[in-house]
Amino acid sequence: MSVLLLFALTVAPLVFTPGPDMLFILSQVMGRNAKAGIMATLGICLGYMVHSILVALGIAAIIVSFPMLFEAIRWLGIAYLLYLAAHLLKSVFSTKKLSIENAGSANPVKKGFFTALLNPKGMLIYFAILPQFIDKSGNTVAQGLLLSCVFIGLIFAVYCGLSLVFAKISQKTQIDARKQKWIDGASGGLLAVAAAWLMAN
Repeated sequence: MSVLLLFALTVAPLVFTPGPDMLFILSQVMGRNAKAGIMATLGICLGYMVHSILVALGIAAIIVSFPMLFEAIRWLGIAYLLYLAAHLLKSVFSTKKLSIENAGSANPVKKGFFTALLNPKGMLIYFAILPQFIDKSGNTVAQGLLLSCVFIGLIFAVYCGLSLVFAKISQKTQIDARKQKWIDGASGGLLAVAAAWLMAN
């Protein structure tokens, strides 16, 4: 349970960080309603389930066949977390604003599915972070799938809640820049702490 909790705390900043998935969901809410955002969330979760199976099986094969490669992936994952942290902290000083297109989709579940499935950043996050929390002496496939369920569960809860909240302020087409800087700064700091912890263990 402690490993699952730590994993949840590590990936939480990534879930809250705006990206293609979040922008698509918000566009559905703005273009239609909260239900469209929730349906888009369902599609995104289904897309990540495909990632989960592929990554869990792939990590298991690497651990069994190439333990040194697994260790290299672990350090690449740490470097990726540090890169994300630096990128978020840098955005605190940026003057750019995050805009969201006001356009609903006729089939938000299908569009959400392919948004997640074809998102290379999503696969990279899975492959970079999941190995850090897998015990090589245990059932690696089961562990990978369980950790993926935690990640998908967080996405579902956060994005559904976001759809309901954003539906009430759907008249606005931009996220408040000041609040977004606070979110980016906090997320970047948490990712840096997570990377430091992983380096020490």
